[in-house]
Amino acid sequence: MTEGPPVLVATAKTPDDLRIAREERWYRVPVRNAPKALLSAHYIAFYQPASFGEDGRRIRHYARIRGISVCERKELIPDEDHPRAREPYYRVEIGKLLELPRPIYNARGKRVVFLRTTLDRLFSAGEIGEL
Repeated sequence: MTEGPPVLVATAKTPDDLRIAREERWYRVPVRNAPKALLSAHYIAFYQPASFGEDGRRIRHYARIRGISVCERKELIPDEDHPRAREPYYRVEIGKLLELPRPIYNARGKRVVFLRTTLDRLFSAGEIGEL
């Protein structure tokens, strides 16, 4: 993959995850599940699964990665009582959430957790399989 800067496509599991990315400009990834591509990515794009209703099963937004640090989940979401509260998470600091020129659809319903691609492919793809 040599067409432009590396991009990691990550799933925003809920609309609240996308809101945090938009308003607070960060995204979380459990260290134990993080793909190696996260640490070399220049951009992150967000896949919206079916839980987004009519706006689901597509990628609409991306952002530049500004930095990555490690902290416990409870530091990221202090009001949450979660069984993995003490586990390490990557806090991915991002720039302003930007909208793609056109959404990238997941017409075949492929399971998406993380995908590695490039910025050129992100801008030219119309379907997930083209990434």
